[in-house]
Amino acid sequence: MTLGAVVGAAFALFNTVRADQTLWDATSAALLVSNWRFAAQGTDYFHAADAVSPLQNFWSLSVEEQFYLAWPGLLVVLVLLMPVAARGRGAMRIVVGIAAGAVVAASFVWALAQTEAQPTLAYFSTLTRAWELAAGALLAAAVPLLARIPRPVGIVLGWVGLAGAVVSVLIIEPTAAGFPAPWAALPVIATSLVLAGGAAGDPRQRHLFPLTNPVSVFVGDMSYSLYLWHFPVIVFAAALLPESDQMIWIVLAAIAVLSLGSYFVVEQPLRYAPWLGARMPRVPDRSISEPVAPPAAPPVGTGPAVRAATSTRPAGWTPGTRYFPDSRRATPPAVPPVPPAASTGPAAPTGPWSPSAAHDGAAPVAVEAAPEHEAEPGRVWRERFGAQIFLATAGLLAVALATATWVHSTSGAGPLIQPPAIADPSAPAPAADPTAQLPAELAAAVTATSWPELRPSLDEVMAQSSGANPAHDCFSPTVMPDPAACTWGSADAPTHLYLVGDSTAMAYAPAFRAMAENSGGQISATTMGLYGCRFTDVLVQNDGDGIMAACPQRKEFVRALIAADQPSLLVVSNAFTLGRSTEGTDLSAQDLVTAAQAETATYGMPGRVVYLAPPPQGVNLGACYSQVSSPAACAAAVDDTWIAMWEATAAAAAASGDHAIDALPFSCWEGICPAFAGTLPTKYDQTHLTVPYAEHIAPYLTWALQSQGLIANG
Repeated sequence: MTLGAVVGAAFALFNTVRADQTLWDATSAALLVSNWRFAAQGTDYFHAADAVSPLQNFWSLSVEEQFYLAWPGLLVVLVLLMPVAARGRGAMRIVVGIAAGAVVAASFVWALAQTEAQPTLAYFSTLTRAWELAAGALLAAAVPLLARIPRPVGIVLGWVGLAGAVVSVLIIEPTAAGFPAPWAALPVIATSLVLAGGAAGDPRQRHLFPLTNPVSVFVGDMSYSLYLWHFPVIVFAAALLPESDQMIWIVLAAIAVLSLGSYFVVEQPLRYAPWLGARMPRVPDRSISEPVAPPAAPPVGTGPAVRAATSTRPAGWTPGTRYFPDSRRATPPAVPPVPPAASTGPAAPTGPWSPSAAHDGAAPVAVEAAPEHEAEPGRVWRERFGAQIFLATAGLLAVALATATWVHSTSGAGPLIQPPAIADPSAPAPAADPTAQLPAELAAAVTATSWPELRPSLDEVMAQSSGANPAHDCFSPTVMPDPAACTWGSADAPTHLYLVGDSTAMAYAPAFRAMAENSGGQISATTMGLYGCRFTDVLVQNDGDGIMAACPQRKEFVRALIAADQPSLLVVSNAFTLGRSTEGTDLSAQDLVTAAQAETATYGMPGRVVYLAPPPQGVNLGACYSQVSSPAACAAAVDDTWIAMWEATAAAAAASGDHAIDALPFSCWEGICPAFAGTLPTKYDQTHLTVPYAEHIAPYLTWALQSQGLIANG
């Protein structure tokens, strides 16, 4: 139900690309492989920053179900390998414990290695998470040993485990280094201590009142529904609701209502549905644990007879049978007296008999008729859950109507990012600038209150991603670039320039291709690099698949080509975001700029290097662009990191005699960067220019290079 509801809401609210992704997320969740889907996306450079899926929380359910499918199979194989004579309960428990311990050890060691090498993959992988589930199997196998622990020690273990769980919440940051291994060991061990404490003493752990009070128990009962709904509500709220102080309370209320509704309308009724073979829950009589004295032996020679035992049960209760206060039982028929002639042996009973009566030597007696809830399960189920389903459904509809009304009443609120006061967008740019339309287009986009008809549409460019870039293979870690295929313009052009760097350079490649092809044979351009690999002399960590292995070799390959070709000009473009070295050192803006200068110095082209700034980081288009959003939701202010890196780059270029080109004139207006300009989307994600917009700014880049005397006027 949750998967269907989330997919329906996605197609009603999200953009086409994100809705399609949600459908595939739901499919993978239904097939119990969503963790592998999210792992693949997280290690894909161009999808790692995609808008978060409303079904991302299903990854852990997939890991669990995969373990629950594989673990019994492993145990069956181990049992089949055991000699038949050795398949006793104790021996099998030992085998299970050894197998669970082996899985814990192997999986944890692998998690340590993967967390260091590929943290994103380690987070989602079943192989790096199996130890957390196998720890529970190991604990179950050890229950007979744990039961021997003195009860006071068990109580202490429970409280220590609870304290460890609280500490885990306070100190562990899942996005930081060391997760899932070794940091996930803390909550796993803490939980194990709580369970071990229960095995050693009171299984109900009544002393552990923070966990065993009625409120905690109820939350635990409905925790599955709570887990299913909490994350979709958070994600949809971010797309649907405007930022406000009340948003957190609205989200919490929606989570509570949907979780309770799911629990009462779906989970409980289905759990006890008679047509699924389930049985209704029964409340046992608390007094059944009290021993009932067996009836006295009958006088010699009289034969067995029906005897009544002293009890608080109503008439019709038979000793040895369970009594449920909520059940109305028929009075069993009396057993006729046995004739004296039959005193040499018991008479054959005429109906069902009670094994407990036979156990103490009594004659078989008739057992009462089946309880009403067993005789008519459908009617009892309807009586139990009918009103519950009706009331919960009505409550859900009322909340949905109230939410829709509230959203509709607030949908006319102003933009989330208020644009600054700007000059007349139609004001002409300086006469020397041949691209006067750019500032006018950007200003109009910043002040737009509705989405214009974009060609191509945002849906189209987001779906194409980097695949539409003609230079994609020139920057791929899996394909060695072919210099001829990565070069545009006439081979005889007097000006040959190189564009190198990470994916921001790749996003500029269509602009340089257009520049070369429109130069009348005056310019040729080679565009080459590696996305995710900054052209710095420090290796900056990136979790994209294969990037770290290919980065040093690609930089060396490009360096050799430049040394052989001796181009007229070298243009370098890297991301303006902070990073961390592969050794774990945090790199500041100045560190990264200095490292870029050190790398370009090895090319031997002093005074002929141009540092082309990337566009400032934008808003995640997958999250901000939807059927209910406005252009302002996708407008972003220039971030402080970008400003710091641009200022450091410009200063370093001036000091070394090199050059720099600012990206703000074709990306933003008065510090605000829109998602489109004119009728063109500017980016297909948070970072990278679309191919049409890169081609659109080619005249500006040509003019910028000409104005600095780096290429001749055409």
